[in-house]
Amino acid sequence: MQRLSGKICVITGAARGIGRAIACRFQAEGGNVIVTDRDETSGLALAAEIGARFIKLDVGEEADWLRLADLVPRVDVMVNNAGVTGFEDGAVAHDPEHARLEDWRAVHRVNLDGTFLGCRYAIGAMKAAGRGSIINISSRSGLVGIPAAAAYASSKAAIRNHTKTVALYCAQQRWTIRCNSIHPAAILTPMWEPMLGDGSDREARMAALVADTPLRRFGMPEEVAAIAAMLASDEAAYMTGAEINVDGGLLAGSAATPE
Repeated sequence: MQRLSGKICVITGAARGIGRAIACRFQAEGGNVIVTDRDETSGLALAAEIGARFIKLDVGEEADWLRLADLVPRVDVMVNNAGVTGFEDGAVAHDPEHARLEDWRAVHRVNLDGTFLGCRYAIGAMKAAGRGSIINISSRSGLVGIPAAAAYASSKAAIRNHTKTVALYCAQQRWTIRCNSIHPAAILTPMWEPMLGDGSDREARMAALVADTPLRRFGMPEEVAAIAAMLASDEAAYMTGAEINVDGGLLAGSAATPE
């Protein structure tokens, strides 16, 4: 069953990782997928691979969103996935004491401003029909404190809250435009590769990083994509303002045997 047949689906940060998995799943579900990313080479390659359309988009640039609105004036599903950790270019201080304001702002520009602009665009592109699904990718880090990644945690927490604000606003307008958030924890994406490496100790490193996760493994991007497909579909018609954790049980508590 193709649950997204006929639906126009825009996905940000779709060139790799979770965004790529969502694009592939949505295309398999019959969606008319529009891959967006600032990485034009990888974005075009994915679009060609799955038979989708690519539009270059820097989510932190308002002008890019205005251009997207001209190119894609109607949307049924919007996935605000694009995000950064702040460590993409190497080790940077992101703790509350030493983080530089410019580094703090750079993370929020992509993660939070990008989600705000994506939600605003989606509302404008959905309100004529009065229906649609907005899916924001937050994080387990948006639900707990992360001492060494304050900007990332702050931005993801704000995405969680903004999701609920958008959901309530759309309901006030009597639109069936739903807005929900997904909160992944340790999902095996390229973001983790610098920490895992490709040496003989890779498996040991992986095990150590998920030692506190009750299911004791990394999640896969496809497992997040499955939740996104459900939220995008009409099967989730009564879900709005909700948050779904995809974390292997991490936020449920400890699976350790009491002594």
